Amino acid sequence: MRSPTVAVVGAGPTGLATACGLRAAGVFVRVLDRAAGPAATSRALGLQPRGAEVLDRLGALGDLPERSVHIAHVVTHVDGRPLARLRVGQRTKLVTRPGLLMSQAEVEARLRDRLAGLGVDVEWGRELLDVRQESDRVVLSLGDGEEQADWLLGCDGAHSRVRKAAGIGFPGVPVVERFLLADVTARLPIPADTVAVWLRGDTMLGAFPLPGQDVWRLMAPAPAGSADDPVETLTELLRREAGMARSAVREILWTSTFRIHRRLASSYRHGRILLAGDAAHIHSPFGGQGMNTGLGDAENLAWKLALVAAGRSSDSLLDTYEAERRPIAREVLASTTAMTGMLLGRTAWARAMRDHVLVPLLDRPAVQRRLWEKSSQLTLTYRKGPLGTGGQLPRSAPRPGDRVPDRACVRQDGTPARLYEELRTGWALLTPAAVPAALEAVAVRHLGVGGLTTLTTPESGQHGLLVRPDAHLAWRGTSPTDLDRALARILGDGTMQ
Repeated sequence: MRSPTVAVVGAGPTGLATACGLRAAGVFVRVLDRAAGPAATSRALGLQPRGAEVLDRLGALGDLPERSVHIAHVVTHVDGRPLARLRVGQRTKLVTRPGLLMSQAEVEARLRDRLAGLGVDVEWGRELLDVRQESDRVVLSLGDGEEQADWLLGCDGAHSRVRKAAGIGFPGVPVVERFLLADVTARLPIPADTVAVWLRGDTMLGAFPLPGQDVWRLMAPAPAGSADDPVETLTELLRREAGMARSAVREILWTSTFRIHRRLASSYRHGRILLAGDAAHIHSPFGGQGMNTGLGDAENLAWKLALVAAGRSSDSLLDTYEAERRPIAREVLASTTAMTGMLLGRTAWARAMRDHVLVPLLDRPAVQRRLWEKSSQLTLTYRKGPLGTGGQLPRSAPRPGDRVPDRACVRQDGTPARLYEELRTGWALLTPAAVPAALEAVAVRHLGVGGLTTLTTPESGQHGLLVRPDAHLAWRGTSPTDLDRALARILGDGTMQ
């Protein structure tokens, strides 16, 4: 039989991460991008802890933690005065990784390395012109002819041709008409582990440290009547708000001007076409959630499509991708839009609330901890989604859909292992002692011998834990019959081999 093929359009973080997850699961993947080669610059910067976890599970994190800037504080100034010092990156019971600041281009490079190690190279200069769906395949019209794939993934950004060809709506509104950014080398009186934000009336300026000697990203909404030159406007804001001479900016590395929109695709799937990342949702960059949300889409979609492509699940499993991920995007759109409105203070009432209530609240430790844990995306759960139902469990116990933290485990041959490393190749069955043969047999029958790793760990308590490849709990219990029913429900009417 011909092996199923998935075509991924777009070699950004979402497309590359999805391809890595699929290929690691044994699916044939092609990654097509109309660009001539990899981008050297990018608007997105930084990984929240969940984004770093996704890359870790994909085997693509590499040396990014060592190469990035670890942020410790965000200092917010109002009318030139520092009013709040928000601590970020501190370890909590939930968050054990720091937030990492780096160019998106660095993330893409690590993902390309991982994908190449799995035997797949990006096909540059391959522009998608149109798409035609047939009953059992998708036909791609490219600049040099037509090609076929069993599934097509649109990871090609806000102006996605895949989304347009599929006829999927992308409703939304502009949030900021003109947004400016510049990467510069500058001697700024700001610690290298600190993000600085200045607010005054309806203007805002942010300075973010980047890897390298005195490298900073300056970003701001364009003030009304400002010059067309982003550097001119940003350096003037820097002079006015931080009292720095224009000569503080020594070299311009890159500039960009763009509009910020809030948009959400009306559907994530049309037949054999699925969307992920910016092709499915775009929003304000405030809060640093964009690239991380796309990576979450990628990981969720990859393991589900891998099971469908292998014939171990009906394609109804793909509908749970939208059911789990679209609510996350909707929440991110709402929160980032609210944060943007707060920061920009577009009305006198909004500015008064921002300056006298909201910013001062950021100095409170309880507020800081809550904000840090929320922005980390580690509180994310699919408990209320279609795969999160199940038996009633104690409130303190993990429930299906909850994230399972990384932990030390032991393989069946007695060698030590780490859960997230084992999830790179499929699912994991965790038990407190020697793996009960009946539980393992049920899981293998549904998922295949190569799709499951069995591990022991005292942290599973008295129950077995079946962990999905995206580190969310699929099942918790002791009964092989219950596990069989749970997997049959998750996989639908797929062929059980």
